[in-house]
Amino acid sequence: MPDPLPDDIVLIDSRTPALASGDYRLTVDQTISLDGSPASLTKTFTVAGERLALPPSGVRAVYPPDGATGDYTQTLPHVVLSEPTLPWQRQPGAGTTGPWLLVLLFAGDERPEPHVVQAGTLGLTLEGAEKSADPVTVIDVPGSLLTSLLPAAADLPYLAHLRSGDGSDAAVVIGNRLPPAGQPCVAHLVSVEGRLRNGTLVPGPADQPVRLVSLASWRFTVLDADHSFAARVRDLAAGSGPFRLPATGDPAADAFLSRGLVPVRHRLRGGGATVSWYRGPFACGPAGGGPLAADPRPVVRSADGLLRYFKAEGMLDIGYAAAWQLGRLLALRDDGVATALHTWKRRRDRPAGAGGNYPLDVPAAVAPPPAVVGWLADLATLMRVPFTYLIPDERLLPPESIRFVDVDAEWIRCLVDGAYSIGRITRADAERDAASEPPVGTPRLTGALIRSSVVSGYPGLLIDGYDAGGAALRVARRETVSPNILLVLFEGVLARLDLHQRPEDQHFAVQPAGPGRLTRSLRGPDGEALGTGDPVPLGASGTVPVARLAAGMARVLNVPSGFGAAAFARQMLETGERVTFLTP
Repeated sequence: MPDPLPDDIVLIDSRTPALASGDYRLTVDQTISLDGSPASLTKTFTVAGERLALPPSGVRAVYPPDGATGDYTQTLPHVVLSEPTLPWQRQPGAGTTGPWLLVLLFAGDERPEPHVVQAGTLGLTLEGAEKSADPVTVIDVPGSLLTSLLPAAADLPYLAHLRSGDGSDAAVVIGNRLPPAGQPCVAHLVSVEGRLRNGTLVPGPADQPVRLVSLASWRFTVLDADHSFAARVRDLAAGSGPFRLPATGDPAADAFLSRGLVPVRHRLRGGGATVSWYRGPFACGPAGGGPLAADPRPVVRSADGLLRYFKAEGMLDIGYAAAWQLGRLLALRDDGVATALHTWKRRRDRPAGAGGNYPLDVPAAVAPPPAVVGWLADLATLMRVPFTYLIPDERLLPPESIRFVDVDAEWIRCLVDGAYSIGRITRADAERDAASEPPVGTPRLTGALIRSSVVSGYPGLLIDGYDAGGAALRVARRETVSPNILLVLFEGVLARLDLHQRPEDQHFAVQPAGPGRLTRSLRGPDGEALGTGDPVPLGASGTVPVARLAAGMARVLNVPSGFGAAAFARQMLETGERVTFLTP
């Protein structure tokens, strides 16, 4: 029976296709009544399910994530397949029920090296369009190792189920081995089609390796509990702080540092060199910060018009000047935008209608081209801004830290105005630009910068922002600006930030129940806690006796019959972890 889950997800034991994969013969006999002459027609056709390889879209998700590092010692690896009937399209062998696909986990030195062979060398009866020269990825596994890893015949039906209701149906195949701690691991989705007899591998174990077809594989590394997703994200709180450099003890310097400025080398237009103060678009926030200047900067013809001089310290603040010059350079680098903007300005500056020096009736240009407006709007969310302009000093964002920031709207305005300044040469050009500024707003943007191995270890990390009233904020920009640095900006004032894993990162986990034993906490129909299932012994290679674990669950839940793969998966399912930060 379907087993309902939160968010309208339904788990189903299996879905058998209407026709199993293979070759078929269809014969039609017809007898004509006038003379009784029989007529017969025979046609052959093939139901060609996936068998020796999967297309790139065949695997929807894997867990643990490919390339991830973390605490997966209590997690059974699994793969989500796009084709909902795939695990039941073929048979594992005579006298054996269950999926023909298994997830086998190898750790450390056990990891086999995949290689490619021709399909004709596998000793299989090829079907339909399969050719003997087709490339097939295989692994060779020592017979004794494979015997220790293969699930028992009673375990097989519990190792695959159907997930429905989250957009589209998908098949899930679960492994039966827990990853050992401190070792690199690789999981293979392998075919055991026709290889099992009464649950036993045929041919049996020997000194020779057993060749298996590998339809998919992924790698991950298992660390201790301190490296779980929740622990690693919570550790970011210990590294939180304002987006500024540490104080130096010098009151004059600390007055600048407290506002997020950093000292940078500055080459003057005349060729000299000095040290000036610079701050990018991020201020300490989101509660504080804001523009350094109380009044908006005027429309200027060069970046020098935005320099700010501090006479007492004899130093310049070049933040807004750098933003303006950067915007201009980015626009000039994009030939299409620069040309379209300059052409539009020439039309804008012409008098409407014929007359004067314009013999043709040229309509006045009312607004910049949509492509230019879109480009400027992207720039207003810091798109294309180089990393060093965002984080000019590495100490602003130490390793394994999170910084909450408020975007300086005036810095953004200077950046956009610099790009908009293409063709601005004379004072009259500046006045015309000031009279027809681009329709690009600068909404209040706040957000966070995260520098952590979580960024690279969980590429599908989900981030949600909320204001003080609990309303969700729209994401203005999210970008992984380096392999381990993530920038996320929201429209509005950020009060709460949630980091959590994707729905695909729901996984199947057990719990220790003493040395060499494990169990699982059980839940009722409405999610209420119902104690734990009967403890079961862990296999020598870390394999889980799935059927015994399921039987113990059924006894505690008082389900005398009908406790199948769906019910087992529901009890084993762990949702993705969520960690919440409250902004300072």
